[in-house]
Amino acid sequence: MALMITDECINCDVCEPVCPNQAIYQGAVIYEIDPTRCTECVGHFAEPQCVAVCPVACIPLNPQYPETQEQLMQKYRQLMAVPD
Repeated sequence: MALMITDECINCDVCEPVCPNQAIYQGAVIYEIDPTRCTECVGHFAEPQCVAVCPVACIPLNPQYPETQEQLMQKYRQLMAVPD
């Protein structure tokens, strides 16, 4: 699944720079995550970096984008232009 940022976000700006896929961006009110770019850091790290650094724990899984580990790895490969 892609991750999402909830309205508990305090706009502290620690999540955006740690995202290896550049999926996090400043939205109209709070930071947001582009689900087409979010791989939960699969292919990069053992755990999502945004979740690891978030001081208010406001980055859960996004239930609107269910994905398996294999699908997340495929998305990673596409984003990084890694051949299958």
